[in-house]
Amino acid sequence: MTGALGAGGTTWLCAATASFGLEAVVRAEITALGIAVTGTEDRRVFFTATAREIARCNLWLRSADRVLLEAGSLDAPDFGALYEGVRALPWRDLLGRAAAVTVNARSARSALTAVPSVQSVTKKAIMDCMSGGTERRVDESGPAYDVELVLTDDRARVFLDTTGPGLHKRGYRKAAGAAPLRETLAAGLVLLSRWDASRPLADPLCGSGTIPIEAALIATTTAPGLGRGFAAEQWPLLPAAAWKEERERAHAARTRAPASIKGSDRDAALVSVAAQNARAAGVAETIEFRAAALADFRPEGDFGCLVCNPPYGERLGDLHQARELAATLGMVFRSAPSWSLFALSADEEFPRYFGARASRNRKLYNGNIRCWLYQYFGPLPREGGPAREES
Repeated sequence: MTGALGAGGTTWLCAATASFGLEAVVRAEITALGIAVTGTEDRRVFFTATAREIARCNLWLRSADRVLLEAGSLDAPDFGALYEGVRALPWRDLLGRAAAVTVNARSARSALTAVPSVQSVTKKAIMDCMSGGTERRVDESGPAYDVELVLTDDRARVFLDTTGPGLHKRGYRKAAGAAPLRETLAAGLVLLSRWDASRPLADPLCGSGTIPIEAALIATTTAPGLGRGFAAEQWPLLPAAAWKEERERAHAARTRAPASIKGSDRDAALVSVAAQNARAAGVAETIEFRAAALADFRPEGDFGCLVCNPPYGERLGDLHQARELAATLGMVFRSAPSWSLFALSADEEFPRYFGARASRNRKLYNGNIRCWLYQYFGPLPREGGPAREES
């Protein structure tokens, strides 16, 4: 934490959490918001931010999971050091009166391995700091604060979760299929494709429509968090005016730029769900959904992007069907030589059945499932003729 608490220009060290493999995407998003990134590690991107910038990140980050504010760091080789170090942090300045505190902890390569005990000691240290060392019980009827303590090599970093429910909770998904793709990962796939609204985009295996909807939010410059609230909006630490101003800016940024975005699926009921979700997201006019088998899909236009999440076939009976779909997807892709394709799959044999070696593979995680984003680069539209995308 840096700066003087309560001053208009106060800045804090913050961290945006992300699924493994999306750190570079989140870093680029934060930089694009005009915010200084200070470092990156697995699943976290660190940056300094004012109250308005924390609000901006929560509203605008598409592929991050949460935005955390760092309360401090300390050596914690034993429970005594953990208690004293946590208690010494400026909780009275950070938390409002009657703060309702919940502690979540993780431990790696540290002497303190009993996570429930770490959480209990951390909570007691915070409450003792808030009560001023008296026996008075702290009233916890006020705003909720989720404290995250990350213990690595006997060193603890303590964060406040400004987000609340994860950033994938956009608020538009009223229904979903059997294995829905998380919105933040879907947005990450679209951003990794380097697609923009001047080019067509299609998902011929769209399920409940998450990938086309995230693309439409990008095309219309819609902040993905515009339809939801955040935990820190209730905190005295971050002024309400900061959130109000950033929301107003986000509303003003929305456009109705034309875009060619299509989603299809053989399951007509799922296509209906996808259309319902698109309406809830406010992008129904930007996407064309239809019920169609993959074999019947034909890309329209030039220099487009196919972005999809084919079935993985985790059960033996489904694996054969998933690989048949991969082969069909390969045929569809070869029918459109100017297009690029980005397919997320947990099947290491995907390229074999697709019928071509990928230009590049990127390891990602869909929940706890290790996957690869198989990237097949087509030409890009450029003045003077098409040029191959760089790998």
